[in-house]
Amino acid sequence: MEPKKIVLNVNGIEVIYNHVILVLKSVSLQVPEGGIVAILGGNGAGKTTTLRAVSNLLAGERGAVTKGSIALRGERIENLNPAELVQRGVVQVMEGRHCFSHLTIEENLLTGGYTRKSKVEVAANLEKVYNYFPLLKTRRTSQAAYISGGEQQMCAIGRALMASPSMVLLDEPSMGLAPQTVEEVFEIVKDLNIKEKVTFLLAEQNTNMALKYADYGYIMESGRVVMDGAATDLRSNEDVKEFYLGMGGGERKSFKDVKSYKRRKRWLA
Repeated sequence: MEPKKIVLNVNGIEVIYNHVILVLKSVSLQVPEGGIVAILGGNGAGKTTTLRAVSNLLAGERGAVTKGSIALRGERIENLNPAELVQRGVVQVMEGRHCFSHLTIEENLLTGGYTRKSKVEVAANLEKVYNYFPLLKTRRTSQAAYISGGEQQMCAIGRALMASPSMVLLDEPSMGLAPQTVEEVFEIVKDLNIKEKVTFLLAEQNTNMALKYADYGYIMESGRVVMDGAATDLRSNEDVKEFYLGMGGGERKSFKDVKSYKRRKRWLA
């Protein structure tokens, strides 16, 4: 089998906020076309900042990529604005959903199709979203402020799909959701990946769920990638089991405390 083509290549990026706060330190990752890649780690690890570096949403928080490069299909994209990236097929679903609370579900979805010029395409995309999220069709006239967290997450993903993306950056899709709803959301992500050929780069604290559905994972701590590998390998890794899957009985709280793991840290290689 031929290796999959790399669609996104993040190479040694450094991100600084307010010209002084170093948040990402030489972060590198690759996303193959048609894959699901997970960025894993706790709060403050740098997951969201990595996604925002790719989607160029750092400027609104006075952040910037100061070193390294980000390439989409071989073309540098660090200086493109978010709207240009949407035109190229890259759409981000923000942490916390950020639905327009005063709009109905359908109105929220239609805002995602703003860049599409064809009304026929917008209508077709809307029907596709409703096929994947039938609950949204049932609630399409409901105001977004009064729907559940799970419905808001579905609405946010559906809104992204309205732009006909080839890649979706999905930030903390499980946040604040019941376990059954989390499973439903990830099942839909997998369906979109298989049936619609949408590539996903997702940031997630729920390591067990993310590795269940992802093909490959990157584990971050303190703004660095400290481990990466195939999802199946990470799930069976003893350190990952102990620190992220809750299967160990030790008192260690970080990979930093594992001597054997310290030798594998990528920035020391």
